Amino acid sequence: MNLLASLRYLVALHEHRHFGRAAQACHITQPALSNALRALEKEFGVVVVRRGRSFEGFTPEGDRVLATAQRMLHEHQVLQQDLLSDAAHPRGTLRLGAVPTAMPILARFAAQLQARHPGIVPVALSMSSQALEAGLENISLDLALGYTERMPARGAQLKAWPQYVEHYFLLRRAAPAAKTHGLQIGAPMQWAEAARLPLCLLTPEMHNRSLVDAAFRAAGATVLPAMETDSVLTLALSVVAGELCSVLPGALVDAVRGHDGLEALPLVGPVLTTPIGFMSHRQVQPTRALDAALALAQDADWLRHATAHSGLLAAG
Repeated sequence: MNLLASLRYLVALHEHRHFGRAAQACHITQPALSNALRALEKEFGVVVVRRGRSFEGFTPEGDRVLATAQRMLHEHQVLQQDLLSDAAHPRGTLRLGAVPTAMPILARFAAQLQARHPGIVPVALSMSSQALEAGLENISLDLALGYTERMPARGAQLKAWPQYVEHYFLLRRAAPAAKTHGLQIGAPMQWAEAARLPLCLLTPEMHNRSLVDAAFRAAGATVLPAMETDSVLTLALSVVAGELCSVLPGALVDAVRGHDGLEALPLVGPVLTTPIGFMSHRQVQPTRALDAALALAQDADWLRHATAHSGLLAAG
């Protein structure tokens, strides 16, 4: 039995919660994955996986094997990167995650990191806040970009590197007579006024929606969205392609800067600001690739770049 491969299959099953998808992610057949997991159970003399007509989770013993598998695979990655690279020339895969509204910033960060260190292969993933935190906790994620205000509950486990502060805008189509070229920044708008417009908002389970709803409540407004989505791309496209308006954080406003006929109005009364930062697991040994990423995350030029593209345009 190839123990390392079997541990990878176990971790893949945990991540995908489905035998077929886990096998596909590991580039093997489902029977091969099942046989490897049964061999793993035979090796340890315990039942690891609860099986029914589909995957039903792990046994208590399986949870212990899974935790050890995650640590072993991480240590293997640390050793492999140490052997294949040095501090000046890091090599290896780096798994990065971001909340959907911060993906434009993460994409720029990953591109700059790869340009600075061609031996690093960033994997940039869009994930919910809960998934980011779980990924850091189980070491399936190296670095997460998200809402640092959520950290107090996990402060003993996570360490943060502040990046920028998000501001929020009402995105809408400009009046036809305006004949704008590219995105225009308009005069501030009250949240209470925005609540009366036909809005496309994120679905209620997303953390960003809870922030937006809280701002509407603080303004004494009740909002009934005309459309909801779990896709930040759809938020912007609903404005570009239709008659809807949307509430977007600055990083997404910046991403549609090139579209003609749009205007973004800073939302005030209240002014909603949200700190965004990178987070990593405090107690996990970093790989060479993660060390390089953290150095970039603290680089003054990068921080200026992140701030410039995060929509700090409220005064302009």
